Amino acid sequence: MSTPLLSVTTSSSSSTGSNSDDSPATSRRFDPRDLKYQISITPNCGFNSYRSLAVLSGHIGSVSCLALCGEFILSASQGKDIIVWQQPDLRRFTKFGQGDGSVKALVTVANKVFTSHQDGRIRVWKVSRSSENVFKLVDSLPTTKDYLGNCMKQSNYVQTRRHHKRLWIEHADSISCLAVCNGLIYSGSWDKTLKVWRVSDLKCLESIKAHDDAINGLVSSKGIVYSASADGKIKAWGREKNCSKHALKGILEGHKDVSLNSVIASEDGKFVYGGGSDGYVMGWSGNEKSDSWKVICEVKAHQVAVLCVCLTGDYLCSGSADKSIGIWRREIGGEICRVGVIRGHEGPVKCLQASPNSVGGGFMLYSGSLDKSLRVWWVPKNSSKAEKNSTILC
Repeated sequence: MSTPLLSVTTSSSSSTGSNSDDSPATSRRFDPRDLKYQISITPNCGFNSYRSLAVLSGHIGSVSCLALCGEFILSASQGKDIIVWQQPDLRRFTKFGQGDGSVKALVTVANKVFTSHQDGRIRVWKVSRSSENVFKLVDSLPTTKDYLGNCMKQSNYVQTRRHHKRLWIEHADSISCLAVCNGLIYSGSWDKTLKVWRVSDLKCLESIKAHDDAINGLVSSKGIVYSASADGKIKAWGREKNCSKHALKGILEGHKDVSLNSVIASEDGKFVYGGGSDGYVMGWSGNEKSDSWKVICEVKAHQVAVLCVCLTGDYLCSGSADKSIGIWRREIGGEICRVGVIRGHEGPVKCLQASPNSVGGGFMLYSGSLDKSLRVWWVPKNSSKAEKNSTILC
């Protein structure tokens, strides 16, 4: 049998191209229906029948980010390690990681994994069947070539703090988030800047002074990139036709003096949701140009900070410092209605990913926590409003 490798990419990303020897080996794609046997072992007793399918442990530090790619789940931690889990049996496939700072975010593009770190660097890992080390570190951003092309001109240096300068292609603080869109990688940092990198040659194309405080979250939808910041704003960025530079298209205002820790956008680009440090989930609707936004919902989702949000179809999930996961159904106008709460983690829920595929009348939800574990849940879909205040203990 050939070794299964990372072999799919998000719809918004583009392939970088590679030699045939380094291309991912053909593998059987993960079919969510394979998990039916796990779900059916407990009788379905209505909407409250959430299932805890697995608790995956092995990380050195707190789980900080997740990514789904084909039959694999990638989880990374503040201990610098990245674990690749294979579905449907949820076994550990391999482990890799390297760097001077904990892993803050990761995204996959074709046969590459991009990871951002506390040391202000982005590392590029190539998935190769020709190497014993399946995930091989091949570069870091900014690349050496990019450094050499910029270091000789004084005009390429910017002031980062008193008596200290850096090249404009460098982040001056932790890179907290990454997003992929149309062949570009976007990185958001605590240094308040948003940088744009080209996937094909790993070159930094642009650096944007995006916010007045740390950037905590990024997401892309319909060619627009949204950045969430501790300054209480979500900003929409896009490129006009025949223009390579990004421009600010709109500002989504959150609560005053409240950090926005995460952001997610609907697939059609009509709705954007953010999670705040005050426990609220806020939603906005925009026009076709994404330059005008209005608040459509403000929901007290948790008693303490919302740390992460994710979307799958008509369902929104929110993870909180209160160790719980809120399950919300989206209405036609974009408002959200709570249909349940999942409890089980022993620490704050730092990251969430939901499968886009339907599984036995529900969907798969993956959660990473400061308790160093990754949990896998099955969440049923149900339109009944009678259960909206249910609490599920798993």
